[in-house]
Amino acid sequence: MTTTFQKRQKEMKRLDKQREKAERRAQRKLEKRAEKDAPSGDTGVEHIKPGPQDLDPQGGDA
Repeated sequence: MTTTFQKRQKEMKRLDKQREKAERRAQRKLEKRAEKDAPSGDTGVEHIKPGPQDLDPQGGDA
C-alpha cells in the first residue's frame, strides 16, 4: 500500500514541477515581448566613432 502512496507523491511532485516550468516559460516569453515592444534606446553602436578608423585596434604604432 505504501508504494501506491509513494507513486502518487512522486507523480504530484512531477506535475508541480512541470507546472512551475510552464509558468517560468510564459513569464520569460512575456518579458521578451515587452523588451521587443519597448526598446531601451541602447543600440550598441555608441562606442563607434565616425570617420576613418585606425587599422591597429590597440592604437599603437604598426
